[in-house]
Amino acid sequence: MLPPPDAHEYEAQSWAHLQDLLFRETWDARLGRYRSPFVYRGMRSFGYRLTTSLQRLGGNYHELEHHLLRNFRKYARDTTAPPSATALWDWLALAQHHGLPTRLLDWTYSPYVALHFATDDLHAYHQDGIIWALNYVKAAEYLPPPLHAVLQREGSNVFTSDLLLPAAPTLGTLEELQAEPFVLFLEPPSLDARIVHQYALFSLMSTPQALLHDWLAQRPELYFRIRLPARLKWEVRDKLDQANITERVLMPGLGGLSRWLHRHYSAAQGRPATGDGAELPG
Repeated sequence: MLPPPDAHEYEAQSWAHLQDLLFRETWDARLGRYRSPFVYRGMRSFGYRLTTSLQRLGGNYHELEHHLLRNFRKYARDTTAPPSATALWDWLALAQHHGLPTRLLDWTYSPYVALHFATDDLHAYHQDGIIWALNYVKAAEYLPPPLHAVLQREGSNVFTSDLLLPAAPTLGTLEELQAEPFVLFLEPPSLDARIVHQYALFSLMSTPQALLHDWLAQRPELYFRIRLPARLKWEVRDKLDQANITERVLMPGLGGLSRWLHRHYSAAQGRPATGDGAELPG
């Protein structure tokens, strides 16, 4: 079940209030700069859980993970291979990026990219959306000692495939590092412009059965949630479009362009979004 409402859950009352919530706790007094320790995940429905695409398969999904990835690697011969043809973590990122059910969850360093994914589906505008903000810096303190030591030596809070591979070359060795489930964050290689433009990274639980929302419920100091009321979604969406946070930018290519145009010209409260089909900026 989802964590109950508490001091870590907020409801945006307006666009201005939403900005304050998105950037809360991002001032770093040591640097004298705003440097967020959070990563963000936006979802179109407040009722959505932090479940992975692998978990949503149902049944004995944990027994299928190895077979899914093995066959993906076997049949992906006619596509561009990941940077390291032998690195499990690059293959896992590539598979997630192309829609294979995996234990990875998508996150972004950008609160506005998260807002985009909370407001990209016009069919969900009758539902409240949600933005999760997870403190990945503090979450790294819960890593098993071998992985925590790797990040300390590197001076980082997240893993790349190159950093993770020596300490955990397989999914099995990752699970063996600690009996209690843990989460780590993995920055994927720049497979294409989508990953770069979405400022993307993945969360990865140490076992396929571990549920991130249950793990966070036991550590409420690591996260906060923002409820985006349905009544605010159109305003948020229009202002994101004006700020150029759109499918055209985040999903470069004809598919993203078409999705943006389809949404932009869709009716809002019975009126065309652009009034008379006028030319778009640029």
